Amino acid sequence: MIDLKALRKNPDDFRGPLARRGITEDMITELLGFDAQRRALMTQAQELRAEQKQFGRKIGQAGPEDRPALIEESGTFSARIDALEEQEKAIEAQQQAMLLAIPNLPHPAAPDGDDDDDAVELSQFGTKPTFDFDAKDHVALGERLGILDVERAVKVSGSRFAFLLGDAVFLEFALVRYALDVIAGHGHKPVILPSLTREEALFGTAFLPGSAEQIYQVPQDDLYLVGTSEVPLAGMHADEIFEAADLPLRYGGFSTCFRREAGTYGKDTAGIFRVHQFDKVEMFSWTTPEQSEAEHARIRGIQTEILQGLELHGRVVDIPVGDLGDSAQRKFDHEVWLPGQGRYRELTSASNCTDYQARRLQARYRVEEGTRTVHTLNGTACAVGRTIIAVLETHQQADGSVLLPEVLHGYMGAERITAA
Repeated sequence: MIDLKALRKNPDDFRGPLARRGITEDMITELLGFDAQRRALMTQAQELRAEQKQFGRKIGQAGPEDRPALIEESGTFSARIDALEEQEKAIEAQQQAMLLAIPNLPHPAAPDGDDDDDAVELSQFGTKPTFDFDAKDHVALGERLGILDVERAVKVSGSRFAFLLGDAVFLEFALVRYALDVIAGHGHKPVILPSLTREEALFGTAFLPGSAEQIYQVPQDDLYLVGTSEVPLAGMHADEIFEAADLPLRYGGFSTCFRREAGTYGKDTAGIFRVHQFDKVEMFSWTTPEQSEAEHARIRGIQTEILQGLELHGRVVDIPVGDLGDSAQRKFDHEVWLPGQGRYRELTSASNCTDYQARRLQARYRVEEGTRTVHTLNGTACAVGRTIIAVLETHQQADGSVLLPEVLHGYMGAERITAA
């Protein structure tokens, strides 16, 4: 969440940036009003406690004939303090609800706008594929090669699920191992993590309350299925204090991810582009504030390295403020050209969440004067399903086979995927 102390001290530093994210002047004024009321109630309660303490001394010094009346009078202090504390709790709950709903301050250089059309292209990588035959999409390719079955998955699990078969399975694990090897070489420790998480980790990473409709819940056990390994990777260090010398601390999480994808219709639901269950390798970093922008650029560079190694063509875009997640200060996407769709589509994203998540998680690091809140960053190393799509469509051949990029040959034990 945002820094309430900083807001209280310099509200003008927040008004303009948050207006870019749809937070009105009235909302900030209301939040500051709750803060002032809560602090005033705290002060009143403290003053009453001090007065109660003094009154206790007065009772001790009183004579026997005066003491009963004074004792009776002293009983009113506790009731008045309790009433003030109840009011304070009620105000604090309202204040906390508002704080949880206010997103991170956007980076000054992040573009304005609301959706993909407002993203700003920063660079391109790789060579755009061309074909002297009619290129197919991944569904047609997968069915022809016998490595993808969507129809039977619908019979078993409903829409937006798929069976991967044969070489598609080996391709999945080849991509996972390739991505893990690359990021491990850049200092990200591989992690296998729980796919079920408590509510606290989702609040800590700001997926709750705002994205509740996209999350699968298991009410019987008070748990949730993770939509990204960012959630447990962040939650694993909640309520901890780092040593500054240990930062940056870098992880690479592999997980199966689950998303309801509520409200998504149309072409994106065909095949395995937007499904309810998929595997992903995710980079996650804890840094000091001074390190975080450089770490963001570093994560972007690793993402480009992975995609270039797969001989894909794409571009890096700066995501507009209106399309940022609540926790992100700035986000860059790598969009890869998908011949089957004839357009660029997001394959990876990299977000700098500054101190927004860490403040919710109470994650700090030591400094001479005490502790400071750390910064968190996350970035996709490999969204496996979408990367399978990109590899199949980009490297398809006229005979229907797929010529694999060289970096996968050793993992696959083959240079080409052909029909069984």
